[in-house]
Amino acid sequence: MRIGVLALQGDFREHQRAIESLGEKAVRVRTEAELAEVDALVIPGGESTAISNLAKSFGLLEPLRNFAKTKPVLGTCAGLIMLSDEVEGAIAGQEFIGGLPIKTSRNAYGGQTHSFEADVDFGGQKERVAFIRAPKILDSSRAEVIARLDGAAVAVKSGNLFGASFHPEITGAKILHKLFIQAVRENQTK
Repeated sequence: MRIGVLALQGDFREHQRAIESLGEKAVRVRTEAELAEVDALVIPGGESTAISNLAKSFGLLEPLRNFAKTKPVLGTCAGLIMLSDEVEGAIAGQEFIGGLPIKTSRNAYGGQTHSFEADVDFGGQKERVAFIRAPKILDSSRAEVIARLDGAAVAVKSGNLFGASFHPEITGAKILHKLFIQAVRENQTK
């Protein structure tokens, strides 16, 4: 199993280390050819406008959309925005991958100075994660909520797509990556 980490912008190194710490092979993806060689993909946090613009510049936007239709993809923070079907506060002309049937709001938890760490609840199991200029999930009614913070959805799943408002890789949290790796394994046996 090879899990790709989109390495255009953001904290891709930290995601790569997190996946490798769980015993899986993680490789950086910057081209369509590299994308074709992986079984799953992580879209890291960073800046969604920069990721969108770079994906367009690298000719990756359409290949990413096609990949997300059939293979497991995890988006955290900016990656969640990139996977969302509806984005409040999007920059004019910004393009997304889509596929995750949720509505998000960019930077809704506040700017850089409002960043924080918190324990999120994965169905009774808590883990500390970081919220950095984090998007809020405004509507998750068509997705499965897999983590909550104070009752609000902060991580969701729909089919092969996972999205989280937070950064698990910064605090060393493992639950989200483990759930994703399990989904990748299940997808390979189909």
